[in-house]
Amino acid sequence: MFPCFRSFSRSLRLFGLIVVSGVVLVSCGPTANNPAPQTKTSAYDRAKDAFKSGAPDKALELTDKLATATPPADSTERARVLRAVIFTGELKSTKELAEAYSRGAEKSKNPRFHSEYLRLHHDNLEAATKAALNLAETAHQLAPDGAIAQELTLEASFPTTEGPPEIKELAHVEEGGWLESDQQDSAAADALRKGIDDALADVVSGDRAKARRALASGSTQLEGSAFAIFLATELAEGAVVFDRHHGRDPQKLITLCNEGEESLKAALALLKDTPNKDQEKEAKKLQDKFKTLRKDK
Repeated sequence: MFPCFRSFSRSLRLFGLIVVSGVVLVSCGPTANNPAPQTKTSAYDRAKDAFKSGAPDKALELTDKLATATPPADSTERARVLRAVIFTGELKSTKELAEAYSRGAEKSKNPRFHSEYLRLHHDNLEAATKAALNLAETAHQLAPDGAIAQELTLEASFPTTEGPPEIKELAHVEEGGWLESDQQDSAAADALRKGIDDALADVVSGDRAKARRALASGSTQLEGSAFAIFLATELAEGAVVFDRHHGRDPQKLITLCNEGEESLKAALALLKDTPNKDQEKEAKKLQDKFKTLRKDK
């Protein structure tokens, strides 16, 4: 009898240890309030991957909170630089599409083609205005009160799928030819890839080949004054979509001009300490361009 009792006692104690261990494991394990530790990939790293894979919209979504973080996070400035490149690419692509469809509407003698191309012109012009305003907001974040960092970092890789140098479908449109809906979609995708690639070329003050080399390691340093001039140049292009020949919105045109001139102010402040005749000459041309744009509102 006693051996059986001792065996039962040992079994009871063993069962108790198992229960206690289970409670400890459960309490230390993942719960809704205490999730299991995971390998953390930062929002900016995911944004870089999205940009490289040809998903700039996803990259913008992932950097949205970073760009407006208060106080700024470690990657806030890098997020703003990348967003400036993406918004520039969007502006370039939508302007090119809007202009091509406008010419197509003028050229085509088919009423259906004419009507559809006018709609596409309007839609792309509307998208261009949004890209321009987003670029202005980003420029304001990067160069508040006419001041910008002496050096900035573009941390990104050149997109895996390169955009075409020219978009064949748009050449067909400008001759009055018709594009089916799938061809319109293809032209829009190619235009965005082309716009992003051209923006990368502009931001490194070169061509696509130079941009690809600069970003081969996944990052490149940008001179503050050169980057500020890049911003001003693209803001001047953005202001055009609000002039009396396009969007006819003088207030927004002035907003773009103001931000462009603030970027130039930032560039010129840096150039006082490190003179660069070519950049100073370019800044002067842009100042004159903004004056002209204000008159054309």
